[in-house]
Amino acid sequence: MAACFYRGAVKLPERLDPAAVMEVIFKTNGWGDSWRNGIYDYVHYHSQIHEVLGVARGTAKVRLGGKKAGDVPILPAGTGHQCLSSSDDFLVVGAYPRFGTYDECATKDEHDDAVATIPTVVRPRKDPLYGSKGPLMTSWKR
Repeated sequence: MAACFYRGAVKLPERLDPAAVMEVIFKTNGWGDSWRNGIYDYVHYHSQIHEVLGVARGTAKVRLGGKKAGDVPILPAGTGHQCLSSSDDFLVVGAYPRFGTYDECATKDEHDDAVATIPTVVRPRKDPLYGSKGPLMTSWKR
């Protein structure tokens, strides 16, 4: 599975809390346990779960590509990511599909176990933005 990147996918009306907009969309499509923050400044990945990152505010340069408000990258398990720089107002909403276990891998010592685990992580049931008919469902084949 390759990372999916939806540029400008979410329209963020000024009168609404942009992070709340992302949270509602993700939750509606079965991606929960959401959080609000930035992205760690060290390379890390998750070996037991996929992750979606919705940029609610600001801009950042992230190792997997540039990001600005409204962008939504979806990272399959094992995709490393790291914030290299960001604007002062940068805010991301992260969420995870219902099935999987959150973990954070950042060292060489975790690599061998992660390599064995990553291929066993099941495809999410819904695209975090577009639901069961979203493009993620065809690009991440079973």
